Amino acid sequence: QVQLVQSGGGSARAGWSTRLNCAGSAYLPSSYCMAWFRQAPGTEREGVAIIDKDGHTDYADSVKGRFAISRDGAAKILTLMMDDLKPEDTGMYYCSATSCARADLESLHLWAARGDGYWGQGTQVTVSS
Repeated sequence: QVQLVQSGGGSARAGWSTRLNCAGSAYLPSSYCMAWFRQAPGTEREGVAIIDKDGHTDYADSVKGRFAISRDGAAKILTLMMDDLKPEDTGMYYCSATSCARADLESLHLWAARGDGYWGQGTQVTVSS
């Protein structure tokens, strides 16, 4: 059974950094793309960053240059390093894994809309000004 278990996040001040981790179970296919999504109250789920099995990445414009997604294929751990946090980064963050053809924004947007694949339990990030 594929499981994704998240850790990290919490409260931070604007300009701070934080890190989210997502550990996949042994059954997670190493060929899967992995991604981070977030959702603030009253808003739709938003794709934040995506990475494929070869390490190709793409980011939402709102986080480009501030966030970095990475994965350790052998350990099946996905990480999101979040720098220069802003209050608008506040939300529930979810990791997810699914098969995908390309790690690009189009794939990320479709993934967010359909909710495909496996999902972590979510972790709250709250950024105050």
